[in-house]
Amino acid sequence: MRKIAIAIAALAAQTAVAQTPKQAARSNELLPDEQIQQVLNRLTFGARPGDADTVRAMGIDRWIDMQLHPERIDDRAANQLAANYSVFSRSTRDIVSDFTMLQQAQRQLQRTAGNDTSMMDRQQARRELLANNPTLAGAARQAQQVVGQVQSAKLARAVASERQLDEVMVDFWENHFSVFSGKGQTRLYLAQYDRDVIRPHALGKFRDLLGAVAKSPAMLFFLDNWESAADSAHPTLAARNGRGRGGFGGRRMFPGGLGRGQQLPPAIRQRLESATPEERQQIMQRLAARQRRGLNENYARELMELHTLGVDGGYTQKDVQEVARALTGWTFNRQTGEFVFNPLIHDAGEKVILGHKFPAGRGIEDGEEVLDILARAPQTARFITTKLARHFVSDEPPKALVDRCATRFSKTDGDIRETVRCIVTSPEFFSRSAYRAKVKTPFEVVASALRAVNAQPDVTPRTAQFVARLGQPIFGRQTPDGWPDRADAWMNTGAILNRINFGLTVAAGQIPGAPLRNWPAFASVSPLPREQQVDSVVKYMLGGQVSPETREVLVSGANPMLTGAANDVKGMAVGNDSVGMAGRARGVQRGRGAVVPGFGRPVDLRGVSQVVGLALGAPEFQRR
Repeated sequence: MRKIAIAIAALAAQTAVAQTPKQAARSNELLPDEQIQQVLNRLTFGARPGDADTVRAMGIDRWIDMQLHPERIDDRAANQLAANYSVFSRSTRDIVSDFTMLQQAQRQLQRTAGNDTSMMDRQQARRELLANNPTLAGAARQAQQVVGQVQSAKLARAVASERQLDEVMVDFWENHFSVFSGKGQTRLYLAQYDRDVIRPHALGKFRDLLGAVAKSPAMLFFLDNWESAADSAHPTLAARNGRGRGGFGGRRMFPGGLGRGQQLPPAIRQRLESATPEERQQIMQRLAARQRRGLNENYARELMELHTLGVDGGYTQKDVQEVARALTGWTFNRQTGEFVFNPLIHDAGEKVILGHKFPAGRGIEDGEEVLDILARAPQTARFITTKLARHFVSDEPPKALVDRCATRFSKTDGDIRETVRCIVTSPEFFSRSAYRAKVKTPFEVVASALRAVNAQPDVTPRTAQFVARLGQPIFGRQTPDGWPDRADAWMNTGAILNRINFGLTVAAGQIPGAPLRNWPAFASVSPLPREQQVDSVVKYMLGGQVSPETREVLVSGANPMLTGAANDVKGMAVGNDSVGMAGRARGVQRGRGAVVPGFGRPVDLRGVSQVVGLALGAPEFQRR
């Protein structure tokens, strides 16, 4: 046990070394091959066999420029791969329809069964209902596959796409504008969110991306803005009485519909005048119902704190309330997923936001102007640029780099492509202190390992589940701040154990589509003596450079997970209970980065397979 703990501590220390102040102070330029490794580690999800030769032949500058223009890259293979996922070819209306059909059937079952029916009997009744109703059974299958397909497709694209930088940026923005698939009906809108909101704008103008997110049903539902309502008849009163999520200070604005003398905005009066009696009744019911919801500040707060200005962006709680008022009426059709501006629940009163005066009597223009102001604020330029520089350069990006590229962001009206270009062509990006300075997230670990062994993308949900087992379920962040992009969030004893387990799982051929024989060098490297096998694996998978400690592990096979002979792992269960108990004995807590059992069947790794498995768990592979 002591030997395991010492070896794990050594690996953790190696992983952390990229963050030390001593190294951060260096400014030596990278060698040519190191520069190639740098761009492949940062602008892709890891090098595939032959990628380094491609970059070398094309030249780094030309290769970067090509990746910055994904529309110029033939990506038919990835597009054909995406066609395997039916969720992306279905309309949101159909996805919601399946869900609604299942809900209605479930409620009917509950009414029929009564409260005294056991869980087992209810499950049996559901199975019988689906067996006797093929349409409902099909809807159930489709509904159950929505999240799994979106998760699997994201990982498959990261592995297979030739437009690697575009995929990196999609991942970046889906984390920046994070939504949680487990909240209510958010999952029904995930495919639309990925396909129609994030992907088309990943390297475009930030204002366009911000607007698309603000009108997306996934974000409107996740942060509750779809139900944020004000009293259009009395906007001033609504603003005065609004109490965040409680709304209207608990007052019932329409106890019996509109009272005599209450004035509506002209657009609503015209709608009432031209409506049929039934339509008028529906409008009145909606007006009466909206006071039960009230003003919701969730999206307004996260819009400024997480999406644009940052926590120190110079706004006040009053600004949050005013932005929430400006965004009342921004909702969506629950059946189609289409954005809708509803003037019936918009606060049309005068507002002052970040020093800008918004006149009374307007509608959707209030929200659009808010997005304009936020997208073009200097604080937003700095906040977004800092996050991009942290992702591409280091956990603590140099101030000079942020200053320079934030200016580029502002001068190009929030052009994401040009801001990224500023960062990834900078001296800071190619500095010695930035080389292997970032620790991979679980998503990046899985994608890069699959690319390293030349895996075929898995179109089932199975491989995406490994990302969750490593602590980062796709679209599984419950809070809206997204997954952290710093080493200390991912590097602890439990996380390292899990990553070593995962590397061995890949090398054992237990990942769908990833038999080690797919690695082009496998046949030629297998017959070589152990040290030559190590040399080859280091060259092809670890950029040709490893520490003496890592090399010793690869040569000896002395995996820190092992308690027996150095080169005998027969019968070791990857992620088995003994590993879990060892982790818990050292105080490892469950949760993100905890030891997770069940990575695969018992494995018997020898020869080059063992070398590859250990290499994929090595500190050099865990950094990018």
